[in-house]
Amino acid sequence: MPLEATTEALLARAPDGVHFEPAARKPPHPKSSSDRYVTGDAYSGKVQRSLLAGVKAKEIIIIDDGLATLALIKQLISDTPVPLVRARAKNSAARVAMGLATWHRLRQLAREERLLIVSALFVDPPTRQKMTALGIKFAQHKFEWLATQPVAESFTEPTLLIGSAMVADQLIHEQPYLQWVEQIASEGPVAYFPHRRETPQLLEKIAKIDQVVLKEHTVPIEMRLRVLRPGQEIRALPSTVIPSLRLLLGSDARFLYPQAVPEHWWTDDTELELREHLSSSLKV
Repeated sequence: MPLEATTEALLARAPDGVHFEPAARKPPHPKSSSDRYVTGDAYSGKVQRSLLAGVKAKEIIIIDDGLATLALIKQLISDTPVPLVRARAKNSAARVAMGLATWHRLRQLAREERLLIVSALFVDPPTRQKMTALGIKFAQHKFEWLATQPVAESFTEPTLLIGSAMVADQLIHEQPYLQWVEQIASEGPVAYFPHRRETPQLLEKIAKIDQVVLKEHTVPIEMRLRVLRPGQEIRALPSTVIPSLRLLLGSDARFLYPQAVPEHWWTDDTELELREHLSSSLKV
């Protein structure tokens, strides 16, 4: 399992004093006393129920390097209450109500100076100023520790192609995506790194494309593609991994080529706001 592989890789190099506990099946009891309550997903129903039940921790920390973090911040600094629910989900009235209550709860925690958001993503100064005014603390990291660690894998293909879940999520059509992969592969050997949500059926079609080598999905791509060999380049559609790789690659980030999604690729059900949100990783 990818999570187990990631944990194993981290355990092998964890700094002194850092320990990993087995993944909990449910969030800590809200009444339990601790200095920090840490979550990576403020949109999780389980997490929201714990927050609404009254977490007693002195500080609530949200750690996430995905674009959802920017969406969350935008919602939290809104002058109008916004339900914290996933954009692509079909939410019931009860789920929307819980998301709205969570918005009010996080704003309360901010007023108490108990809310900290940690991310590698850049937050512009005007947004940071409004966060500070509301009491929301923010810390930007740059993968400082990860950048010092040796890279365990090496790939020989000149093109490293990061797979996208947008076909599986029915946000873009399959055929133009496959044609895009074929066009890239026509230029030379390609190492294809599947997204965890890509279907076996789609991956089977991709594996049949000449010069494409499917790589096993193991640890996060940020841990695998931090170092490029001479002549290598990375290709990708809009993805949360793009701003992370820009930080990790340093000067080699110039060999990272993200591509905007052509208009005709989108399915009719993909709303304009969602298209713009997904494409925002190209600008971050």
